[in-house]
Amino acid sequence: MTDTTVFDWRSFLLTWSGEWADSLPDGEAQGEDGEAARQARWLGFPPATEERIAAMEERLGRQLPPSYREFLKVSDGWRHAGGFVWLLAGTQEAHWHNNASGLSDSYAEYLDEDASPEERWEADLWRRGLQLDVESDATYVLLDPEDVDENGEWAVYTWASWRAAPPERHASFLEFMREMHREFHRLRAHPNDGEPVLVSDTTRRLDAQLEEARLEALRGDWERAQRALDEAKEYGRPRAAGLGDQIRRMLGQTDMVYFEDVVTDPRYTPDLLPPLVAEHAAHSYRADSTLRFQLRGADGDLVARAHATLEQIRNGTYRYTAAGPFGEAVERARELARWGDTDEAWRTLMNALPRWEPLGPDHLAPLGWVADPVLGPLLTPERGRELLSTPRGGQAGEAPRPTAGLDPGDLAWLAEPDPGNNRTSYRFVLVEGVAPAELPGRLADGDGAVLNPPMTSWEAHYRAVRDQGEFSSYDDRALMAVGRAGTGWSFAFDGAPARFDRWRFVSPAAAASEGTRAVVVWSGLRARHEPFFHLSVARDGAEQYAFTYADGEVRSSGEIPSALDPSRFFGDPEDGAGTERSLLEAVAGEFGAHLPRHALVNGRLHTCATRSWTRPPRDGETYMVIRIHRGTEAPADGEPAGDDGAGSS
Repeated sequence: MTDTTVFDWRSFLLTWSGEWADSLPDGEAQGEDGEAARQARWLGFPPATEERIAAMEERLGRQLPPSYREFLKVSDGWRHAGGFVWLLAGTQEAHWHNNASGLSDSYAEYLDEDASPEERWEADLWRRGLQLDVESDATYVLLDPEDVDENGEWAVYTWASWRAAPPERHASFLEFMREMHREFHRLRAHPNDGEPVLVSDTTRRLDAQLEEARLEALRGDWERAQRALDEAKEYGRPRAAGLGDQIRRMLGQTDMVYFEDVVTDPRYTPDLLPPLVAEHAAHSYRADSTLRFQLRGADGDLVARAHATLEQIRNGTYRYTAAGPFGEAVERARELARWGDTDEAWRTLMNALPRWEPLGPDHLAPLGWVADPVLGPLLTPERGRELLSTPRGGQAGEAPRPTAGLDPGDLAWLAEPDPGNNRTSYRFVLVEGVAPAELPGRLADGDGAVLNPPMTSWEAHYRAVRDQGEFSSYDDRALMAVGRAGTGWSFAFDGAPARFDRWRFVSPAAAASEGTRAVVVWSGLRARHEPFFHLSVARDGAEQYAFTYADGEVRSSGEIPSALDPSRFFGDPEDGAGTERSLLEAVAGEFGAHLPRHALVNGRLHTCATRSWTRPPRDGETYMVIRIHRGTEAPADGEPAGDDGAGSS
């Protein structure tokens, strides 16, 4: 924290005044007073004497905060504080606001008996504050005598009706003036036609700092780089926001991340546009017309490209590519990730990152992959920090310690409660020596043996229901994610199965095991209804052994290995989670398979629909089938839907 009593006010104010004078076009000093200030290169006034300051304190009945007092000793007031306060009060103009604006009453109208002390305190600001704004664009500047720190500094609050935001707090008058100096720079950073480009010691220092931050980021020292870029951004330096946004996006931050001044450069558009568009697509309430706003300074061609990329993102066809060895690693990583091996996919990317080729000097990290439907879910904040800490782009530095893998490499994680405790029942099939792409042919018949593109679980179920034309109360055709389950195994997993009915259930293990071995597990030991658990193992098309626990009893068949003997697990009916964990650990130990937690919970995997997990209805058993016929046109008002209308049978 700056010692406000020793701050060099005169140097600060002289620098600001000179920058202001140099930033004005000829003849635009705003009146005689402004022209005089420009000629003098001084926005202030003569210093206030100690007597004037003491008289002011006597008039107000309070001792002034240190930084405002020291400011007055250099200049008794100030012109053009930022962009919206044209005259700031000195010893004569400062006065208690006393709710002259009526804002205290306006705030109080929204207070009720449940209002917090902070809300009541904020409403009272307009009665107790010391008003410093004399001339402004509907902007109030108040020193708060009740918001005082250990150094005696009063906080400054600014508020403007056109901002539609609560009052903005500054810790002291000094911090307020520093922010107004930064605001002045932000408003001059992009001059209009005819306005001079502001070049000063401040801008030269910040631009040199920005260039060094760019190199530090590529060397892996992203935290130091981010601090420097944030300071440059506060002053509105070109490229600072766009460079800093690349770091923020890799850390998982997406709010107000627009890659400003960089994404519109054709060199960087291929890598920076997709993550920006993907974030837009993630919020369905956003109108597509707002893309133009997010792409500040974009021409029509870039906006059209953004909409084309948006369509790819939404239909899941966007595919990230990169040049050189890193691009080759991207393809290997995608192949690993689409079958669930996200940890190995991440390591593949990280091993190749030092050989990544930036698209230009302002390209700090590969970013387009976060919009890829398969690669994007690999990113976590921890992994983002690892990537940013890795030297790349031709720069040398110390490599970071690799982040820990996200998958525990077992099955027991399924027994852990998930957010919302929704995963109380699930089922999966393990098939040995078979590639994941072959599972649809083993779990479905004929035309139903289709491998769908990678999707999240929600996306897959939504599309399946949307496209389904027939719903049966008897069939139980599972929609299952497929992938690799460790060395030599593939899996199919359903995290939201139908209700288990042991009298109608038919295990798919035998059909899936043609020429190999298959394992089926269906667990509902934490189900809201009667707990149950099923295990069946088949080889070469025939079931070897199985057991089902339901209704408090076990039914088994075949010669069950001792490690899977159900009598070892079902002694305590109250400990469903403990029993479930023990069973899953035993299955993993017996077969050496595991399921990829990160891919199943957060990733996108291929899916397939299976044949029914229930036997056909027997004579005398009733069931219902609903068939939906979707027409191509809505009927005219008052006309029946006809054969193409929605109906059921």
